[in-house]
Amino acid sequence: MSGSFDLDDIKRRMNGAVTSLKGDLAGLRTGRASANLLDPVVVSAYGAEMPLNQVATVSVPESRMLNVQVWDRSMVGAVEKAIREANLGLNPITEGQLLRIPLPELNAERRKELVKVAHKYAESARVAVRHVRRDGLDTLKKSEKDGDISEDDQVRFADQVQKATDAAIVEVDQALVAKEKDILQV
Repeated sequence: MSGSFDLDDIKRRMNGAVTSLKGDLAGLRTGRASANLLDPVVVSAYGAEMPLNQVATVSVPESRMLNVQVWDRSMVGAVEKAIREANLGLNPITEGQLLRIPLPELNAERRKELVKVAHKYAESARVAVRHVRRDGLDTLKKSEKDGDISEDDQVRFADQVQKATDAAIVEVDQALVAKEKDILQV
């Protein structure tokens, strides 16, 4: 096997795109509360930008409510501001160091918008997977041209790269279908 071509690395990079998609989809709101909903929220704290989970604990006391327990009393205002400005359509209610966040019902129009966003995320993931495939195939062609691998090996490895690509795309599509079903479920 060539020193420059690494199928495991290609698979790892494709899985990275799929994992990133799943994280993005987890942040999309469905009808039910999920602690992941606040993952995109970044708080200006102690002179730095920090993920919400580094300054507070997020819990789900009931299906349509999130609680955010802020650890440092001086950070409550910054956390509330960050949640409001995260464009998630959420309005926290402050009670001391606890922020209660009721989740409004999703109307049909908002659900359709969320499905479109989910499709954009999935398409970005597919593009990322295809970029990894192209890089892998370019590396193979170069290795064959440089005489590091035979033409037969290049064809065999290219087939493996294509199989890994197909598997990653199927995983992207499955994640999208599951999220779409979740969003549209009333």
